[in-house]
Amino acid sequence: MKKVKLYTLLATVALSAFALTACSSSNTSTSTSSSSTSTLSSSEQKQIDQITEDYRSYVEGQIDQLLTDTESWATLLKEGKLDEAKAQYPLIRMAYERSEPIAESFGELDIKIDYRLVDYVDENNTEEGWTGFHRIERILWEQNTTSGTEEYATQLVNDIKELRAKVSTVDVTADMMATGAVDLLNEVATSKITGEEEVYSHTDLYDFRANIEGAEEIFELFKPILEEKDADLVETLTADFKTVNDLLDKYMTDETHYKSYTELTDADTKALSQAVTKLGEPLSQMGIVLE
Repeated sequence: MKKVKLYTLLATVALSAFALTACSSSNTSTSTSSSSTSTLSSSEQKQIDQITEDYRSYVEGQIDQLLTDTESWATLLKEGKLDEAKAQYPLIRMAYERSEPIAESFGELDIKIDYRLVDYVDENNTEEGWTGFHRIERILWEQNTTSGTEEYATQLVNDIKELRAKVSTVDVTADMMATGAVDLLNEVATSKITGEEEVYSHTDLYDFRANIEGAEEIFELFKPILEEKDADLVETLTADFKTVNDLLDKYMTDETHYKSYTELTDADTKALSQAVTKLGEPLSQMGIVLE
């Protein structure tokens, strides 16, 4: 197992603190609604209500795309088109990674769709029953074949259909969004930075970008209210998101694809971790500003 470097541990501490800050702000609010309800004007509350509904629509759109793409991918797998299936794998997964603040709230489905082998074995003491994207990933890259993926692909499509139905039932709040944005960054700067997510395909940079895009979408939805309440925070976040995105752009091979994560140096991953950690601090202030 790859050792976690010191800067990763520091990032873990820093972003955990940011997450606690965001959660703390939510815990001081009214328990039956978002933190914004206690001090926002009626017009601002209407904005928040529209923002949360817009975010639900965004996630629904992402899961719709995930389902469509996964159905097409399942066909490639059944037809034995190995190279095409490998090329599509990281692109398909990006929709799920963008949607994790809601998608991961359905724990049982998240296990079926997105659990890594190490996490599954830790909980079940065996890999029997392990399914989802990473189960198929291992077959494609470790065994270099599509044979044996068919049943997992069929189940994956069915699990995503169930996820899509459940997404529409979620009570989306401003607190959920603000905390979810920080959690997305936390995933990048602490766990995913080690390369532990895509251990067979090494397509981690696609996941990084999707997590950043998911967090940035939440920021963009809140931006009109944030600009009225704290224009300096908006300016800081805009600049910090650009820094992270510019770093990721360096590793793109064309308009949609990225280098293998194994091609990055320790200095590269350190720079990414530090940039994401730096972004996490002001992002965690959104929940406080929106109170």
